[in-house]
Formats: sequence, structure tokens, C-alpha cells
Amino acid sequence: QVQLLESGGGLVQAGGSLRLSCAASGSIASINVMGWYRQAPGKQRELVALIISGGSTNYGDSVKGRFTISRDNAKNTVYLQMNGLKPEDTAVYYCYARNPLLVGFWGQGTQVTVSS
Repeated sequence: QVQLLESGGGLVQAGGSLRLSCAASGSIASINVMGWYRQAPGKQRELVALIISGGSTNYGDSVKGRFTISRDNAKNTVYLQMNGLKPEDTAVYYCYARNPLLVGFWGQGTQVTVSS
């Protein structure tokens, strides 16, 4: 099992920045993908950003150029730097991890609210 603990959510004005963190523990040696999804009220969960073990990244279209995903392997932590936040970025952000067998794990979520 893998446990994921998110932090860093909160309330910010439009145009502001936040950084989310996700610390992984447990059977982390098997994890090769980590990242973030988000879910706004009444909407489906959507991809925000993923980072693969080799360092390649993948971003959702709505956040490209504004958000940056990174990781610290020594701390087993992945970060999401969010700049230029918009009200439509308001959502619960979930940390995600996956192993090569495509077994996924989710964090409990952290709320991000962007006021206009």
C-alpha cells in the first residue's frame, strides 16, 4: 500500500500562486508515476499534471504554462506550483500515484479556492 498526504491548499485571489505538496509513504519503491488531479463541484475529476519516474511530465490543457510539477526523490514528495490562478481552478486537488501494474492510489484531497 501507498499513503499520500497532501498539503498547501487554501484561499487565494485570482492571479495569485499556491504550491501543493504530496508526501508518499509505504510501498513507494513500486511507484513510477505521481501527480495531481482535481475535481470541481458538479464536474468530473480531471488531470492536472503527472510526472513519470524518468522525469517526463504531462499537463492538462487548462493548466499548461501556469502550473509546474516537480518532485524531490529524497523526500518522496511531489510538488505542484500553481501560478496565475483563475477562479476556474477552484477544486479539490488530489494527489495520485501509480505503479507499473497500473494500480493507483489517491490522497484525501486538499481544497483550492480562487476568488475573483
